[in-house]
Amino acid sequence: METTNIKPYSFEPYQPEKDEEYMNPDQLEHFRKILLGWKAQLMEEVDRTLSHMQDDAANFPDPTDRATQESEFSLELRTRDRERKLIKKIDEALERIETGAYGYCDSCGVEIGLRRLEARPTATQCIDCKTLDEMREKKIGG
Repeated sequence: METTNIKPYSFEPYQPEKDEEYMNPDQLEHFRKILLGWKAQLMEEVDRTLSHMQDDAANFPDPTDRATQESEFSLELRTRDRERKLIKKIDEALERIETGAYGYCDSCGVEIGLRRLEARPTATQCIDCKTLDEMREKKIGG
């Protein structure tokens, strides 16, 4: 699950020309910029967390203060771990751009769609296949 508080890099929605070919070089460049901007934003958060933990790490004599700090650091590290996984997905999406697979559903091969990709630039499935997968997960898990 790709949940994090950081939203994708700000961008202007792509406005395709009439009869424009799907995933043409302009569209691929649009998504490359979104992905690279989002990755840079996440990397800044990683650096900020590392800095914060180094600067704020203290050996509090009071066990309650120490526990509070450890709890805060643990929460930050869990968030950064989710973001690390998201960075991996961003790198995979950038690789799909290079190989020509970006924008097409891994399950059925149809176009994922510009607006879905703008909403979730790391998407690998069209909305129909993703919905079916989620229904299967819910049925198995529930």
